[in-house]
Amino acid sequence: MTVKKQFSSFEDLLASTNLPVLVDFYATWCGPCQMMAPILEQVNAQLNNQVQIVKVDTDKYPRLASQYQIQALPTLVLFQNGQPIERIEGVVQAPQLVQHLQGLMGI
Repeated sequence: MTVKKQFSSFEDLLASTNLPVLVDFYATWCGPCQMMAPILEQVNAQLNNQVQIVKVDTDKYPRLASQYQIQALPTLVLFQNGQPIERIEGVVQAPQLVQHLQGLMGI
């Protein structure tokens, strides 16, 4: 289950964990973004305690979307040690996403 947390900045969020952070850049009006919600729940369940999943609404945080050059929604960006190491655009099914993340994170 995803948990809503408040942080004073995106950098604080990235610095608050030793886990890789998968950020889902989305918008509430985006149909494919809504399809990703249950997929990310499945990924979270399978990768329990191995990755932190965070959702960022690009309409509420346009500076972040611009900073990370988000041009398509949904876009997933995997951060490790505060740095983006992978980006995935569009809807990806849970088994493929889990396999891809495990390969990137060496699990």
